[in-house]
Amino acid sequence: MEKALLLLFLILFAGRFIWRYILQHINIRHLKNRGKEIPRVFQGIIDQSTLSKMVDYTVENSRLGSKENLVDDIIALAVLFLLLPSFVSALVGLKIHFIWQALIFFGVFAAIGGIVGIPFDLYDNFVLERKYGFSTITWRIWITDLIKSLIISAILMIIMVSAFMSFIHYLPRSWWFWAWIFFTLLEIVLLWLYSVLIAPLFNKYEPIKDEQLKEKINALMEKVGLKTKGVFQVDEGKRSKHTNAYFTGIGKTKRIVLYDTLLASHSTDEILAVLAHEIGHWKKKHILKQLMFMIPASLVLLYFVYLILSWPPLYAAFGVQVTVYAGLFLVSLYLSSAGFFLSPIGAAIMRRYEREADRVACELTGTSAPMIDALKRLAKDNLANLHPHPLYVWFYYSHPPLLERIEYLQTMNYAKVDEES
Repeated sequence: MEKALLLLFLILFAGRFIWRYILQHINIRHLKNRGKEIPRVFQGIIDQSTLSKMVDYTVENSRLGSKENLVDDIIALAVLFLLLPSFVSALVGLKIHFIWQALIFFGVFAAIGGIVGIPFDLYDNFVLERKYGFSTITWRIWITDLIKSLIISAILMIIMVSAFMSFIHYLPRSWWFWAWIFFTLLEIVLLWLYSVLIAPLFNKYEPIKDEQLKEKINALMEKVGLKTKGVFQVDEGKRSKHTNAYFTGIGKTKRIVLYDTLLASHSTDEILAVLAHEIGHWKKKHILKQLMFMIPASLVLLYFVYLILSWPPLYAAFGVQVTVYAGLFLVSLYLSSAGFFLSPIGAAIMRRYEREADRVACELTGTSAPMIDALKRLAKDNLANLHPHPLYVWFYYSHPPLLERIEYLQTMNYAKVDEES
């Protein structure tokens, strides 16, 4: 059984590595083959120079991500087969409470992951993004962000690990249920607090300054009866020139956020169209739907972990002493490798949500033309990939490809014209 478990892990791990490489390779090859073609809808919007820049940016980003994944995989294997058995034995030999053992265990591995990721983040922010004219971040902001992120991550890790270990220790037969209750409540609380407590630690959020735009935004929200904490602009321009908008929070803390870079580069109609799209996510209850899926799914997952956490072959397969925290680490490796192959399911659901939000945007504004113009500008400003491979899209993309999305919006306009005529 131990050999079978080890073989299963190696198959999943190697399969993920190989499949990621295949997807990246065919996506880059497809882009290079098609990358000289300016799509019809982008004629007059971008030129060959811009298109070439889009291709280069996509390729370099993809290769950087692949290198980071490769290093992460090497580190994971080194930890698993070289460090884990002796590290667990050393922790058990300390003769301290196993909750403290667990905190040290996960703290060390979190630190290793964080340290490994720093060089890639530095290269991304200060080399790659600057090369293509996006990054505006300073060393001071980068270091401050890093310190704040470490503090927040450490606090959350201490809370979650302590709670998890406490449930296992004091409620050995029902810990999976109480852990589910706790983490569900914690997730909801974090969703509720993120927009008003965590996000403002990194950025300045303030109400939209343009009074005319604010009036039009309020009129748009009144159409659907949306009451939020407000529509805010965020000073993301101090880090990057990328443009974006998003919907965040739940209950009384829900808010719509627009990047200051978006407000500076888009027309009023385009901004309203993007805003209408975000309202579409609220109207279609996409955040709630995701929660309604994740909550029962996490219950099933925790019960599965409960069933196998005390199974000796799991530990014997890797030569590790039977300890709860080591078991959780091993199970997480299996689940992350297996879960990778389920990515297309989540991606397909998210693409459906995006199409629904686009339809709502068209209905609210009465036309899809501003949204189409906004997408074209977003594509140009963010150097988006206009020619992704369909298989890569199917597996990874949370949004429909830009050309497909624009064509979908155009059909709405045609349908509206047919209705009126």
